[in-house]
Amino acid sequence: MSQTAERSAIEDLGEFRGRAVEFLEAHASQIGGNDEFVWGEGDDFVGIVEEGDPETEAASVAAARAWAALRFDAGFGWIDGPAELGGGGLTGAHLRAYRSLESRYDLPDQSVFTIGLGMVAPTIAAHARPDVAAQYLAPLHRGDVIACQLFSEPGAGSDLASLSTRAVADGDEWVVDGQKVWTSNAHHAGIGEIICRTDPDAPKHAGMTAFIVDMHAPGVEVRPLRQMTGGAGFNEVFFTGVRIPDSHRLGAVGEGWGVALTTLMNERASIGSGMGLAKGPGPFERLVALTRHVGADADPVTRDRLARLYTTHVVNGLTAKRATAALRSGGLPGPELSILKLAGTEHLLAIADYVAGVLGPALCADTGEWGTFAWTKLVCGVPGGRLGGGSDEIVRNIIGERVLGLPREPR
Repeated sequence: MSQTAERSAIEDLGEFRGRAVEFLEAHASQIGGNDEFVWGEGDDFVGIVEEGDPETEAASVAAARAWAALRFDAGFGWIDGPAELGGGGLTGAHLRAYRSLESRYDLPDQSVFTIGLGMVAPTIAAHARPDVAAQYLAPLHRGDVIACQLFSEPGAGSDLASLSTRAVADGDEWVVDGQKVWTSNAHHAGIGEIICRTDPDAPKHAGMTAFIVDMHAPGVEVRPLRQMTGGAGFNEVFFTGVRIPDSHRLGAVGEGWGVALTTLMNERASIGSGMGLAKGPGPFERLVALTRHVGADADPVTRDRLARLYTTHVVNGLTAKRATAALRSGGLPGPELSILKLAGTEHLLAIADYVAGVLGPALCADTGEWGTFAWTKLVCGVPGGRLGGGSDEIVRNIIGERVLGLPREPR
């Protein structure tokens, strides 16, 4: 079929919108029109990642899976994916139109799929064998499979090339032994993208290989890590004699570094564009209300700090839109996205510092007063944001070397 014929066969955008609205109206409720933030009303949770007890989290994941399956089966789960792999075969414009419509409805939280769809799925699409890509991509988009990213290790955090988890060839399989750490959603995941050392004698970046690993395979042990926020969304994962078929290798043997870069660039795109509070009104609305509540809104220094936070909030939002638009137009995630990730973490740090200043002891002692001690979730969560997706120091090196063209830092 010619390209002209292919384009003519694509569903009209207006008809697509009508079909999408019909689906959403039938299965979801629109978000109420009054979104004004009122101090003292509703949930006062404020944090980077929403955390709950195991029962609440399990119910949230189940609801997310149910909605993902319903949406996929109706043709809206992988709108721009290749039809031969189970996708809708439509364009990025169709995807943007649907996301804009869906944002108006009250739906289950879909963040459990962020890593799988935003980071692992693009890597599988780029580096997996066609039959393996067909095996996993549609289930990932339908919510049947949740994926995690197995990169960081106790002795190799942001320095991925220093990893020590080993994969040894054994016929048409690989045997993996080692440990990964800070793995988000590993306790929910069915598969993971793992980078292993396959040639200990090769230079660091040349001796790594990437695989898709079954998280329920014998020898895989997932242990939760309790954070100072009280949540346990991160995990350490142990691999003892875990067997991975060679068909599940991503890319060529020894080329795991290139595979990892694909994932990391998508990771920084996902993290950078999503930096902010977990739910509810934006940080500026909450900060203004908090400042007025504690009576600090007349202080000129405080007002100046608040104005700076607002400026950064707006600029980061515009930067995220620009980066997203570049990706939607067919561009690949580049090192420039590291700027967005760094700006996001520095903004959260500035918010935490501001909150500590205006609240004082009320941040540390829970008096039961609405909207005060609740900020501890954000303050305690900021350090994790500065580490995830590459520490601030690593990201600064990337910006200096790959964006500004500065000499490489001495190794």
